[in-house]
Amino acid sequence: MQNFQHFINGQFVASASGKTFEKRSPLDNARLGLVAEGGQREVDAAVAAAKAALKGDWGKMPTDKRVAMLHAVADGITKRFDDFVAAEEADTGQPHHVIAHAFVPRGAANFKIFADIVKNVPAESFVMDTPDGAGALNYAIRKPKGVIGVISPWNAPFLLMTWKVGPALACGNTVVVKPSEETPATATLLGEVMNAVGVPPGVYNVVHGFGPDAAGEQLTRHDDVDAITFTGETRTGTAIMKAAADGIRDVSFELGGKNAGIVFADCDFDAAVEGIFRSAFMNTGQVCLGTERVYVERPLFDRFVAALKARCEAVKYGRPSDAGSNYGPLISQEHKRKVLSYYAKAVAEGANIVTGGGVPDLPGILAEGAWVQPTIWTGLPETASVVREEIFGPCCHIRPFDSEDEVVALANANRYGLSTTIWTENLKRAHRMAAAVEVGITWVNSWFLRDLRTPFGGSKQSGIGREGGVHSLEFYTDLRNVCIKL
Repeated sequence: MQNFQHFINGQFVASASGKTFEKRSPLDNARLGLVAEGGQREVDAAVAAAKAALKGDWGKMPTDKRVAMLHAVADGITKRFDDFVAAEEADTGQPHHVIAHAFVPRGAANFKIFADIVKNVPAESFVMDTPDGAGALNYAIRKPKGVIGVISPWNAPFLLMTWKVGPALACGNTVVVKPSEETPATATLLGEVMNAVGVPPGVYNVVHGFGPDAAGEQLTRHDDVDAITFTGETRTGTAIMKAAADGIRDVSFELGGKNAGIVFADCDFDAAVEGIFRSAFMNTGQVCLGTERVYVERPLFDRFVAALKARCEAVKYGRPSDAGSNYGPLISQEHKRKVLSYYAKAVAEGANIVTGGGVPDLPGILAEGAWVQPTIWTGLPETASVVREEIFGPCCHIRPFDSEDEVVALANANRYGLSTTIWTENLKRAHRMAAAVEVGITWVNSWFLRDLRTPFGGSKQSGIGREGGVHSLEFYTDLRNVCIKL
């Protein structure tokens, strides 16, 4: 059993109150350890340490040295690769190949890529005419924004936390991270790497705890937090935005989604089935960019539903270490209850259950875990709760369509606008559709294919701002203009 402490000013510390809470395994509900429950005192200490570091060695560090240090952080993660994979597996229960081949490597890459972007990004300059004929020179400089509050989620905890911490530190800021109470391990472990490579105390801080009326809310309301970045559900984003209004702090949000997958009859059928299967069921459906609404052109509909059903029924449940295991549990018993409540709503609303709809029959202690079946529905109207509301579980509703205009209207008739995946071999159609759907990210004949230099974020109620490449710099720096009279 492991205890998870806060990481404040370069040291691992318990809560002043002595409070802790349990961390349980999503695989079998076994107790994995105790997590320090932070409150106002821990948040105050972490923010004070972060603010002081801005005036110390970190704030005075030349860009080249800071870039080299962040490369060292990435290398330090790689050196302890197995530790990070094991920590993420214990926290989330997801299959080894997902964590080892995607989540942890991307977490390390977030430090190198953003460090290199900061080192090489140009700033604009303009020579202007003046009445005396001598002219003036304007040039832009970027300065760190200050102390960044990072509220990170539980579904891909290491990747999504470093997606924020990497560019924040590359730009010279300091951070206070409040990871999800469900996934404390990798944020804590990263503190060991920070110390090992010599990152100054106070640059990276972690406070564990809960959200409303607790550490999360206290961090977002702290007067000395200069900006807040958050990934999570839209309701929480709304509360954070209200808190950030006091003091006029910047916010960057990646929020909820009810993403559409659109499959045309001219698609590469096998690729489309596999692509929609991944987008709907990878990470047990716990992916912000996941597909919960699928629209299939009518001539292909029956064949597609049958093929996706067969793919779902071939999943292999098991622990991350089990040979061939490719499907894990949900993050917690609480989330299991939420997802199963939507499974019940689908039945009440008259859905045709193509496959799934309940809990798998698993042997021994695994039966105590947060497992649910991958589930497909058909036959529901667009007004049904499971078609309108984000479930964040391994499920999708499939509906036929007959024309481009019809499917564009269906895809856009939702308050969210995070991502869409479109499957067609018609190049002109692909471009038309990509321009017509109201989302921040569109994939054509792929899903989850990410170039970290490109803009990432949602439209409508799926977020505010963009992350990735120079777009992250826009949030994590204060862009200033200098005008020199010649």
